[in-house]
Formats: sequence, structure tokens, C-alpha cells
Amino acid sequence: MTNMIDVNAPALQARVTNILKDPKREWPIIAAEPTTTETLYSSYIVPLAAIPAIATFIGYSIVGLSLPFVGTVRVGMIRGLVSAFVSYVLSLVLVYVAAMIVDWLAPKFESTPNRLQALKLVAYSYTAAWVAGIVMVIPALAILGVLGGLYSIYVFYIGLPVMMKTPESKVVPYMAVSALAVIVLGFVVGAMTAVIHMPGSVYY
Repeated sequence: MTNMIDVNAPALQARVTNILKDPKREWPIIAAEPTTTETLYSSYIVPLAAIPAIATFIGYSIVGLSLPFVGTVRVGMIRGLVSAFVSYVLSLVLVYVAAMIVDWLAPKFESTPNRLQALKLVAYSYTAAWVAGIVMVIPALAILGVLGGLYSIYVFYIGLPVMMKTPESKVVPYMAVSALAVIVLGFVVGAMTAVIHMPGSVYY
């Protein structure tokens, strides 16, 4: 990638707002847009995927998690930074691997394989999960991030027939298999990050 970040802030804000508020209207627009993998990463995936990583660092290394009878637990600054960086990089990889899986599954569900469209589908579907990652600045509210993940699945469901030309009868099973694969990938990423994140916590 020649430009790791190339963000048009107004365009980014408009896309985030539209895909969250009215995905049914936004998906056909996205499907017709000319783009490249590099542009999609630099203008959308890279900046948005940073939200949960930065929020988690702030939440666990600066704000801390209050535990009864223990006090406030914080992850050391260096460990927190390393964890945030690793989770961020892995999340960028996860998006592309998930798109490859969605593209590979397409013929099995009478859909049209197209790697770029699959990447668009995965990237824009992740929007709600990435935005919801902001709650990680307050670790006690982390569970609310699940709502963003659930809405991302809904957005994916709406976009599947548009982006991958999936017949109506195949949308649910295609979505279910794809979602399961992405969830498994997410657990793997989470486990890898946790190995770095949890040891060495500091109590105050």
C-alpha cells in the first residue's frame, strides 16, 4: 500500500452514518462504486478498525477496571500499547481473511464470487462493531460492544444478496456459515491478544 491512511473525513462520516442508518439504501450504492483493495483499506478499514484498539488501550491502561475487594486494575502502559498494536494489526488481517472466506463460499450458495465485492461486504458490515468499540474506554461497559456486533451481522445479512448476488433462499445459510467463520476468527484474534494483554496487570 502506497498510502496507509488516506482519509476523506466528510466522506468517511457520511458512509458510516448511511450504512448504520439505512443499509438497505446504502448497499446498492456501495456495490456500484469503483474502488480497490488499497483504497478501501486506506480510506475506511484502517481508520475505523483503530477505534476499538485505541479505546481498549485507554480503558485498560489509563482508566482501569474497578473490581470489588481488589481495587482498580490497569494493564501496564507498554503491555497495553503492544496489545493494542497487535490486536489492531490482526483485525486488519482478519477483515481480508474473512472476505476471502465469504468469496470462497459464494459458489456453494449459488452466489457470484468476487473478491473485491466480498471485501466491501465484510468491511462495511464491520462498521457497527468498530464504532461500538468506543465503549471500551470504560471497561465496565465492554459488554455493550456486543450490540455493535449483532448489528454488524444484520448489516451483513442485508448486504449479502446485493454484493454477492445471493438468491433469497440462500441468504440465511450463507450468512450463518460466514458469520460462524468470522466469529471463530475473532476468537482466535482475541485469544492471541489476551496472551499479551492480561499478565502484568497493575493494581491501584
